[in-house]
Amino acid sequence: MDIDDATAACEAVHDAVSTAVIADDRFLERVLLGLLARGHVLLEDVPGTGKTLTARSVATALGLSFSRVQFTPDLLPSDVTGTNVFDERDRSFEFSEGPVFANVVLADEINRAPPKTQAALLEAMEERQVTVDGETHDLPNPFFVIATQNTVESEGTFPLPEAQIDRFAVQTEIGYPDAAGEVELLRRRVGRDSRSPTVESVLDHESVRELREAPESVRVDEDVLEYISEVARATRTDRRVDVGVSPRGTQRLLETARAQAILAGRGFVTPDDVKRIARPVLAHRLVLTPDARVDDVDAADVVADVLDRVEVPTVDAETVPE
Repeated sequence: MDIDDATAACEAVHDAVSTAVIADDRFLERVLLGLLARGHVLLEDVPGTGKTLTARSVATALGLSFSRVQFTPDLLPSDVTGTNVFDERDRSFEFSEGPVFANVVLADEINRAPPKTQAALLEAMEERQVTVDGETHDLPNPFFVIATQNTVESEGTFPLPEAQIDRFAVQTEIGYPDAAGEVELLRRRVGRDSRSPTVESVLDHESVRELREAPESVRVDEDVLEYISEVARATRTDRRVDVGVSPRGTQRLLETARAQAILAGRGFVTPDDVKRIARPVLAHRLVLTPDARVDDVDAADVVADVLDRVEVPTVDAETVPE
């Protein structure tokens, strides 16, 4: 799939999801960024804003299988990954797949499960496989996790470990709709019998796999690579930051910048692409100092300050492809 076809496919998915989800374009763009960059997306927002509907609609628009895992305090790792079941007929164990064996997995309220269960997703998200009783099982291809957590309630929750958070390529919020959007939401509800809207499939398994390969052909000049590196490194020297962006995070910034170029219909990355996606890609990876947390410093503001400090390379018009 070439860049033009990839851009058109992303637009078709965006339009399909928009028929069900009332949200601004920036939110849907960030979800698509996670998909294109072959990463995963963490949605943080209050209940009732459409997080679950978004995940289900994306899966349907992509023509992929969908599975929802409701994370609870009593959820076991085997409830996510699957387990070996004894077959009395031939006196052997047979692996029974868990809900993680789907193309699009919704980890709903992921922070309500204990760390041991949260960790069950670590191998799946990074290696696209799960290991049960010493035996490794490959997950479907493509594999895409959309996790949600409620930012309002803290009772009965377990904070996500840094290793888990670092596996998410993008973190974003859906937010409340504006006045016109909320009226449109009601108008759509009046116009259908079912409580949940439906979405049409616009892609299939093979086209999604090709779509996720498209960013690899996007060109990144040396000065943009250096800019990406400087932005990541600057987070590690900020006095408000205890732990800055990891090398994995630097690579995710590159991958999502390439994905952003695809969404813009370009075959090359510009510094503006990096700046546009830096906050949703980097902010959730920062561990702030105790003093910064006491002062209610927002990690997103730290990323914004870093972008202001780091010198932006000038794109030479003669080197920009036509």
